Amino acid sequence: MKPIIAIDLGGTNIRVALIKNRKILKYLKEKTPKTSKEIKAKIFELVDNYMFKDVKGIAVAVPGLVEDGIIKGIPNLPLKNYNIKKALRDRFKIPVVVKNDADCVAFAELKLGCKKRNFIVLTLGTGIGGGVVIDGKLYRGGGYGGELGHIILDHGKDFESLAASKRLRNVTVKEFGEQKLFNELIKMRNRRANKILEEFTGYYGQGIASIINCFDPEAVVLAGGISECGDKFLEMVRKSSAKYFYFPRKTPILWSKLKHPGVLGASLYFE
Repeated sequence: MKPIIAIDLGGTNIRVALIKNRKILKYLKEKTPKTSKEIKAKIFELVDNYMFKDVKGIAVAVPGLVEDGIIKGIPNLPLKNYNIKKALRDRFKIPVVVKNDADCVAFAELKLGCKKRNFIVLTLGTGIGGGVVIDGKLYRGGGYGGELGHIILDHGKDFESLAASKRLRNVTVKEFGEQKLFNELIKMRNRRANKILEEFTGYYGQGIASIINCFDPEAVVLAGGISECGDKFLEMVRKSSAKYFYFPRKTPILWSKLKHPGVLGASLYFE
């Protein structure tokens, strides 16, 4: 099989990989630029750097609503209504696929990771994305299904606005004067840090339990930047979720075991 260039476009980081036969040959992660013009230029630059004569195509994972290669909605990046598929195809003259990033992770988990027939993926990073696999197939509804970050949890506020790392950064800057990650808060072990952890893991518990109560999946797989927070944070999320389970059994909540599932999953759409 010819190699694929895969891009995983995130609100904080942009990742690019050269993938062949489901193996990552080259990989790079850089900070996502701030402006629309800079982001577009960075995408072209990264693809240029990974382009070889025999590349089969370009696969792009996007954190938002995608239709026919056009980014219809993207909360954390200034790229709404951007036809990224056409832009890349016109520039590089090879096939391009553009998919939702959480769907890409779910597709990677289906083919290479947990390999269960009924499971949920949550991508936890700058925002919160969702991928739903039912009977071994990715569920998209009318085309936009699976936006689990936008279930409503509290007084009209959704899961993403309450619990994503974008809000965590704002909360910790207000509280400590600097941005902190969950693993940093765990290490602090003081009252202020614990209060923030309890608030956020409480929202994760509500969101994840609500999803479990709707779908009754075999597992919920967590991926994204937050996976760097480790097992102690995961155990806090499990404990919080258990408070809201409706079913008599506990659904497993797991970290993804795949390395770079976003780019891997995007590349699988060329198979």
